[in-house]
Amino acid sequence: MSLEVTLKNIARIIERESKTSTYKFALLRATIDVIAENSPFIQVIGDRVYMPVGAVVEKWIFYYYPIFRDGIQSTQIHGKNVRLAFEDEFDPILKFYEESDRLGISRFYIDLHHDEIPFQIEAAFIKLVKKLRDTIKKNPMYYIGSSVTGEPYGIFRKESGVSRLQADRLNFQWLIEANGTFSIPKDYYEAFRTLGSFISGQDSIVTKWAVFSVNTKTVDLTHERVLSTMLSSPVTDRDVSLSKRLYSELHSKQGHVYCVWSGTKVSKYDLDHVLPFAVWRNNDLWNLMPAKASVNGNKSDKIPEPEFLETRKELIFDYWNELQRAEGSRFDREMRTSLLGTKDFSLETAFSRLKENCDYLINTRGFEPWSYRA
Repeated sequence: MSLEVTLKNIARIIERESKTSTYKFALLRATIDVIAENSPFIQVIGDRVYMPVGAVVEKWIFYYYPIFRDGIQSTQIHGKNVRLAFEDEFDPILKFYEESDRLGISRFYIDLHHDEIPFQIEAAFIKLVKKLRDTIKKNPMYYIGSSVTGEPYGIFRKESGVSRLQADRLNFQWLIEANGTFSIPKDYYEAFRTLGSFISGQDSIVTKWAVFSVNTKTVDLTHERVLSTMLSSPVTDRDVSLSKRLYSELHSKQGHVYCVWSGTKVSKYDLDHVLPFAVWRNNDLWNLMPAKASVNGNKSDKIPEPEFLETRKELIFDYWNELQRAEGSRFDREMRTSLLGTKDFSLETAFSRLKENCDYLINTRGFEPWSYRA
């Protein structure tokens, strides 16, 4: 498999699969981190690369520790109040290390990597490790890659089994030896090894910029504060007042509007971003269309398939013509800056560019395609 195909598959996994749960983000990040550290426990055998599950468990421990410690609310499934599977198992560890004289996460790390887990929490630590290991194997390893391979364990594959968890000395070496191995295709390993730090964001341009900004300032700044500021957008999803007014006027005049995706008459409707706001922060008039609430909810942040767009072309053109009549100069300007560029003004050309954008977002960027089905 070529690097281009592998990277497209990775993009598809991140965009189509990881939004449903934090576990998939955590497994991808942990795998990349283990590879980036050039772990001595990595073995390349044939067309697959083998790694210890315990190395991923260790990463998860230190990813989720500060989340639970700081009381950051996190759910496993997007849009549903489903607690993380190992929250209860983390509680005794947090209580033990967050006592004033135990130095928190730093002491925990030292105990695991340089000393050993204190006897007071041995049982709790083993219970936490078992829960994390089982969660990793049964959930994200099972599902990641399903959009690419169409089958469970399509990329992450469980390999050797688990040794007994009890041991005389609980430390990182035990974590590696007691929890079995998993493997990924060599193509993915090579991609993660070369570009993993960019995929996980550690070496992204914006992260490096934030670090540079902090290191060159004399005032007290944190990376988190600078990064949050740099990622803020001048466009908000609430900046749709003109579109709301125009469709409200159209509704008042006709007594209804048509859902752009289903074609049905609706008296109550949402304003849907044809190209989702989460993907492309664009509130241009041409990109906002009335849609039935349930249809809009089903579409969410998915990308309309170009073939499906073609079936909605007539209604889209009807709305574009209405918008052009009402706000000609703004509509034309936005259409040109977002879709047409230097091309002659034409709704046909703009529509072709819209379909090209959808094709790019689906097939190159990996976003999930969508079409309406009654």
